Amino acid sequence: MHGSSFVSGGGRAAQLKHTGLRPGWTTGACATAATTAAYTALLSGEFPDPVTITLPKGQTPAFALAVEATGPGFATAGVIKDAGDDPDVTHGALIRSTVRALPPGSGVVFRAGEGVGTVTLPGLPLEVGEPAINPVPRQLMREHVTAVAAAHGHRSADVEITISVDDGAEIARSTWNPRIGILGGLSILGTTGVVVPYSCSAWIDSIRRGVDVARAGGITHVAGCTGSTSERTVTELYELPEIALLDMGDFAGAVLKYLRRHPVDRLTVCGGFAKLSKLAAGHLDLHSARSQVDKTFLADLARAGGADGALAAEVAAANTGLAALRLCEAVGVPLGDLVAARARDEALAVLRGAPVAVDVVCVDRAGVVVGRAAARGPKDPAEVAGVRQG
Repeated sequence: MHGSSFVSGGGRAAQLKHTGLRPGWTTGACATAATTAAYTALLSGEFPDPVTITLPKGQTPAFALAVEATGPGFATAGVIKDAGDDPDVTHGALIRSTVRALPPGSGVVFRAGEGVGTVTLPGLPLEVGEPAINPVPRQLMREHVTAVAAAHGHRSADVEITISVDDGAEIARSTWNPRIGILGGLSILGTTGVVVPYSCSAWIDSIRRGVDVARAGGITHVAGCTGSTSERTVTELYELPEIALLDMGDFAGAVLKYLRRHPVDRLTVCGGFAKLSKLAAGHLDLHSARSQVDKTFLADLARAGGADGALAAEVAAANTGLAALRLCEAVGVPLGDLVAARARDEALAVLRGAPVAVDVVCVDRAGVVVGRAAARGPKDPAEVAGVRQG
C-alpha cells in the first residue's frame, strides 16, 4: 500500500479535520520516513513497513514503503509523497533514501542524489555546494537515525544519507529552484512535516527565499510580479536580472511583510490592472476566492481623476475591472495611474517606514502598461497612507 496515515495527530489533526480537508506530508517528512526504514534495514536486515516517525509537533504518521533494496553496506527505502488535498507539485513523487555505513566518528553526512538540487547561490539557509536538504529535515533525519542506532546497540549513527526524487529535475522546473540557484532538482523541505491544504506555505517560503538570494547577491531593486506577463513587462522596463524577479502571484502581503523585515532599496510591484486594484483597495491577498475587484472603489477613484457622475456610474456598473479601465481611457481619465498610485501608497503603508522605495506598474493581459506610479520612499512628504496592521 502506498501513502501514509496518522497514528496520532493531536491538535493539528483535529484542526485539519475541522476544515474538511485532508492533510499531507512534506518532502522532509517523507525523506525522514525513508531514511528511518533504510537505516533500520541496514542494521537489522528487515524493513519496517509501514514505518512510523515523530514530527516536530508530536504527530506520528506511518508511511508505507514503495521501495526496499539492500546491498553491501547500504540499504534503500522509498516513500511516495502524499500531499493530501493540497495542489502540491511534488504530490505522488517517489522519494528515496539510501543509507550507507561510515567509519565510527563520521557522524551523519547528507548527499544529493538524482532529482535533488544543489545550492549554487548564497542567501539560502544552506551553504553553497550543499545538497538542498533544508535544516529541519536534516535535524529530523539525524534524530531518527540516532534513535535507530541506539535501539540496535550503537553509540552513534555514522552514516551517509543520500536523498533522491524520481523525476525530481523535471518537477523542479515548475518550482522557484532554478531562479534562486538550486540546480539539478528539488529541495527537501518542511518545518512541521505536515502540508496544510491550500496554506500556500511553500509559495510564500519561496518568496522569502527569493528575497534572501537577491539580497545576498547584492541586488538592490527587486520586482514582485503577479505572473509571467508582468515579469516580461518589468524585465523590459528595468532590465532586471532573473534573481531580482519575485513570483509574487496573489501574495502581495507576503512580499511586503518580508521586505519590511529584510529591506532592499527599491521594490517594483507589477501586475494586472484588476489584481492591483485590489491592492489599491487595501487587500494583501489578491486571489479571486479571497478578494474581489471593488468597482465602487474604482468609481470613486475615477471621480477623483475627473470623471463626471455619468462615467462614475458606468464604472461602478462595469462587468470587470478592465472594462472599467477602458471606459475611463476612452475619455482621458487616468484610472490606471490612479490605481497604481493608490497601490503604491498601500504598499508603503504595509512597509511601515522600512527603507524601501516603491513604484507600481499596471498592465493589461497583453502586457501593455496601462497605469504607472513613480517610485516613492517612506520619507517622502506626499506619503500619507495610514499604517495598516498585518
